[in-house]
Amino acid sequence: MERLADAPPFPWDAVMRVSLLHLRLSPEQLWRMTPRELAMVLGTRRPAGTLDRMALDDLMRSFPDREQLA
Repeated sequence: MERLADAPPFPWDAVMRVSLLHLRLSPEQLWRMTPRELAMVLGTRRPAGTLDRMALDDLMRSFPDREQLA
């Protein structure tokens, strides 16, 4: 397992350059972002996919809104 001390430093210069110059965020907007929001804006995290009908049906069977009478 990689130790934290061995990890490369976070690329703050690149993040600030992209956020402030290319995305035109204000410094306040940048520093108020959560790590997840920042990753989404920078394109390093993909948004969660949507459910298709089969997955929704499976969830509805697994977690019904109410007890079904037998």
